[in-house]
Amino acid sequence: MWKHLKRHKIASIFLCILAIILYMVLGAIAPFVHYRKISDETKDQIDIVNEVYNRENSVDRAKLLESNLSAWEDRVRLFHMAKERIILSTFDMREGNSTTDLASILLKKADEGVKISILVDGMNGQYRMRKNNFFFAISSHPNIEIRFYNPINLLTPWTSQGRMHDKYIIVDEYAYILGGRNTFDYFIGDYPTRGKSYDREVLIYNTKYKTQEMESSLYQLEAYFNSVWNSKYCESFSNDESLRENDKVKEQIIRLDKHYKQLLEEKPEYFSDYDYEKDTVETDSVTLISGEIGIYGKEPKVLYQLEQLMLQAKDRVVIHTPYAVCNGYMYSVLENVASKVPDVTMMVNSIENGDNFVASSDYRINKGKLLDTKISLYEYDGGTSYHGKSIVIDDTISIVGSYNYDLRSTYMDTELMVAISSKNLTKSLSEYMENMEKDCRKVIGKTEYQVPDHLKIEEMDTKKDLVMKVFGHVAQLFRYLI
Repeated sequence: MWKHLKRHKIASIFLCILAIILYMVLGAIAPFVHYRKISDETKDQIDIVNEVYNRENSVDRAKLLESNLSAWEDRVRLFHMAKERIILSTFDMREGNSTTDLASILLKKADEGVKISILVDGMNGQYRMRKNNFFFAISSHPNIEIRFYNPINLLTPWTSQGRMHDKYIIVDEYAYILGGRNTFDYFIGDYPTRGKSYDREVLIYNTKYKTQEMESSLYQLEAYFNSVWNSKYCESFSNDESLRENDKVKEQIIRLDKHYKQLLEEKPEYFSDYDYEKDTVETDSVTLISGEIGIYGKEPKVLYQLEQLMLQAKDRVVIHTPYAVCNGYMYSVLENVASKVPDVTMMVNSIENGDNFVASSDYRINKGKLLDTKISLYEYDGGTSYHGKSIVIDDTISIVGSYNYDLRSTYMDTELMVAISSKNLTKSLSEYMENMEKDCRKVIGKTEYQVPDHLKIEEMDTKKDLVMKVFGHVAQLFRYLI
């Protein structure tokens, strides 16, 4: 009898655990099983082609931040030049060398009266920042506020998948940086790390910042930030000023103050006013492309706008994305563009080169569907994972931002791209992209390639190869989360 009761108790516990797991899993995936379509109402509200193509003499000037070092340099310069406010929005922020550099400057500017707002995705924020005195040293300053977008709540798993994938910085009315880089050493600076990632951003300089005329695209981005920052999905990280008296937090504040002085002494060239007029090129238009900011399934608004712009191409469209995970609609977009534009190219990481195991596993299985769209498909094998998200249209339009050509970016996460009409900028972006493509193999079939003579493809570890094959097939059951 006692054995029977014991077995019954164990079975009950097992069923309870199983029920909790099912509740968590099904709750997390259920809101995204159905793909939303772009509505006629949304289409009527979008005028992206006119905004990008039919404007001249924008007040904005632009330059590309192609290297991780340039991303560090211009962040330091802009933070130093701030007089009133700094906005930093990022998907992931981690303590490290580059973050210590930036945080030391932010604390110095906050001491000078600059208001600083830092917005971080809630999943990464909770994991990386919640119990870290480094971040309490920042947030406890009276002129700095940190908020999390959609922090994870285990009791409501259906809210867990909507993530904020935007990455940008705004400094006064002066300039902003927007692109695909997260805020840590893997993406910013030239500090030694276990790995690096190639990425890309664009810096937009507002030539009318002194007059505060509302012509610059900077104000589009500011309005977007305010809509997210003030939404019901965001909550404060910790703004308890009394934490500044905590011994461990105070230790971090002192360390950051010393670090700022050391940085100022060692790299004084970055701590003076900088002429961005000379360091940027003219543009005809700069237009923000954004989607919905909610946490549930979204209309594919960003992709729809990108499609409308790509369909204007007369000669070529070049798409760079770290990985491609598509449904029928996304394949049809590529097929539609390829049927109307003579030369359409997409570059993705090879499965050997990429750093996203899940996306690479899916790509391996569905590569043939991409080829069926009639685009020219290339795989990057340069040895360092490529994280850039960019599009070139003919020789006039450059598009840079956070949007991956995958299902998460299309239907789940918040995303931002910026479309820039500028022959000079597009020439520079084309050259950077062409240089990356030199280390690519052209995909002829699912397992067939044209490989340049200089390119050596490293064989994948047999165990990893097998795991990727098996996982790729299993992942088809929940690929709408990839």
